[in-house]
Amino acid sequence: MDRYAVIGNPISHSKSPAIHARFAAQTGQELTYEALLGPLDGFAGAVRAFRDAGGRGMNVTVPFKLEAFALAERHSARALAAGAVNTLAFDAEGIFGDNTDGAGLVRDLTHNLGCALAGRRILLLGAGGAARGTLLPLLGTQPASLTLANRTVARAEALVADFAERDASVPLDACGFADLAGRQFDVVINATAASLADEAPPLPAGLYAAGALAYDMMYGRGDTPFLAAARRDGAARLADGLGMLVEQAAESFQLWRGVRPDTAPVLAALRAQIG
Repeated sequence: MDRYAVIGNPISHSKSPAIHARFAAQTGQELTYEALLGPLDGFAGAVRAFRDAGGRGMNVTVPFKLEAFALAERHSARALAAGAVNTLAFDAEGIFGDNTDGAGLVRDLTHNLGCALAGRRILLLGAGGAARGTLLPLLGTQPASLTLANRTVARAEALVADFAERDASVPLDACGFADLAGRQFDVVINATAASLADEAPPLPAGLYAAGALAYDMMYGRGDTPFLAAARRDGAARLADGLGMLVEQAAESFQLWRGVRPDTAPVLAALRAQIG
């Protein structure tokens, strides 16, 4: 039976084994999927050992996505754009690296939430790996504009400069959080780690246009701090990142198995578990 795994440190909290087990049962695919605690000083060795034991692919989570990028011998275009890898596939040609995070975000926004992105003003908060991994797929939806805001403006500017060279068809700009005062957006996406610290980014009031959606890549029971702040500031719609988690997993599953699972029942089951 084909073997797959997710590797990270820590890893016990991962929902990936449950997600992929549901995908496999739904599509009639015979496989196993496990969670592996990766040693902080031995990621590459752990991956190679899994592959040599017959493993077919792996998902990669914190803190190994940059190491996974370095380990991969071939990369997808979206992995090259992100500079990070969250999906590895092993074949006769070696190790292939992909990044499904951005595709998962776009799929959740457009398919699950029915939020059209073309022609919309998008604000992306953060300039770290999470933001970088989603920029290329977001630009591909042809929004009216995409603004990258970060606490450290220089990091946002550097990221924008990199991606502006790739696609000049979408207006792309960078700024600090305070510089957003007086501007409005149709979609505001939180890619910062603020929610992990039980905080919200320090945003000025009045960011949300009529009917705007606030989206946090983090998820949990109830509103995250970002979503609670967005609710107070008048966002018409709120969504967390659970759908993104399921959709990026479906992208990985399709890469490995050549079939795309129906994510709706899996997402509903996870949502019911979280409460």
